[in-house]
Amino acid sequence: MGVIVQFCGLSGSGKTTLANAVFHQFEKEGLKVMVLDGDHYRLTLCKDLGFSKADRLENVRRIAAEAEKLRSQYDVLILSIINPFEIGRNHIRLTHQAEVVWIKCELETLIKRDTKGLYYKAMLPDKHLEKIYNLTGVNDTFDAPDKAALVIETTRSSPKVCLDQLTFFLKQCIRQPR
Repeated sequence: MGVIVQFCGLSGSGKTTLANAVFHQFEKEGLKVMVLDGDHYRLTLCKDLGFSKADRLENVRRIAAEAEKLRSQYDVLILSIINPFEIGRNHIRLTHQAEVVWIKCELETLIKRDTKGLYYKAMLPDKHLEKIYNLTGVNDTFDAPDKAALVIETTRSSPKVCLDQLTFFLKQCIRQPR
C-alpha cells in the first residue's frame, strides 16, 4: 500500500520540481512513484472548479480521492498542490493518512522566480485587464501549515539539499507507514 504525501506551498515554491526530482530518483531505485500535479488536474478532473474557498477545497479533495484509488499500485503518491487551507490539508491528512510537506519559499524569491508570470499579474494595478485577483499568498489566503511533518525552505537551501531532505523523509514514510 503506497504512501500519500501532500506537498503544499505557493506557486513557484518548487513543489512540482521536487516531486519530479523524487520521481526520477526513486524510479532509478526501483520504486514506483506517481506525481499528481495540481496544474494538470485543474485542466482535467477539476476543470469545472474556480478559485473560491469551496472550489479550492473540492479541488484538493478530488485529487486526494484519485490518489487513494491508485494507492495500491505505487510506493509513493505525491500530491503537488498549493492546498492553501489548513482545513483541507487536515482533511486529507486524516482521511488518507497523508503527511504534509510544506515547500516554503519567501514571497520575494517567488516574485523574482515568477515562472508563470502570476506574481507580476497579481501586482498589477486594480482594474488592469490582466490583473489576477486570486493568487494564493498575494491577494488570496494561504494558511501556514500547523501540522507539517516536514518543512523544506527552497529560499534558503540548494535544490540538492532540498531533494536530500525530501528523499530521506519519504524513505522513512515508506519504511514506517502510518
